[in-house]
Amino acid sequence: PWNEMISVLQTLLESLRAAHLPSLLMKRLFSQTFAFINVYLFNALLLRKECCSFSNGEYVKTGLAQLEAWVLAAKGEGLVIALDELRFLRQAVTFLVIHQKPKKSFDEITHDLCPTLSIQQLYRISNMYWDDKYGTESVNPDVLSQMKRLMAQDNAGGEAGIAFLLDDDSSIPFTVDDIAGTTLPRTFNRGTLALPEAVIGNPSFAYLQA
Repeated sequence: PWNEMISVLQTLLESLRAAHLPSLLMKRLFSQTFAFINVYLFNALLLRKECCSFSNGEYVKTGLAQLEAWVLAAKGEGLVIALDELRFLRQAVTFLVIHQKPKKSFDEITHDLCPTLSIQQLYRISNMYWDDKYGTESVNPDVLSQMKRLMAQDNAGGEAGIAFLLDDDSSIPFTVDDIAGTTLPRTFNRGTLALPEAVIGNPSFAYLQA
């Protein structure tokens, strides 16, 4: 599946380059694409116990490495910046595959391993985790108690509605101003592109036929 996804992304990238899409818009588009991957896989980890396992963490970690290698090989268009959209998933996977979880302190988990994840998300993944490969345990019960106490304080402070799932942003990743502010590359020549039949002869697109 990871190879198939990367193949689709490569086809998309080639199509966008062939259409001379400005780099800003391409960066925004891939950022939203990676954000969707992040939300979909991260939420799956926290909703499905079979996904929240050591072996699945290894599988996703390998896939993320392949995706990052593809981005670095693709070069340009600010795609490397788009990788930051995967930070929730990357940190969750780091938690799944880290060894000796019972020895990790609360500060190590919240500040070093998973600084982006909320307490609710960490508590959920700590409870859902199971090691189907080595049979190791999750975090220390004292750490779980600290997380639970902090969540209780949040509830007392009127933040009971905080969810552990990420929201999917399906909005258009760029604005009209972004489009208006982009410029075509100097080497771009409209005459080298064949116009669609629906455009030819249409006065609304006369500027493309000049």
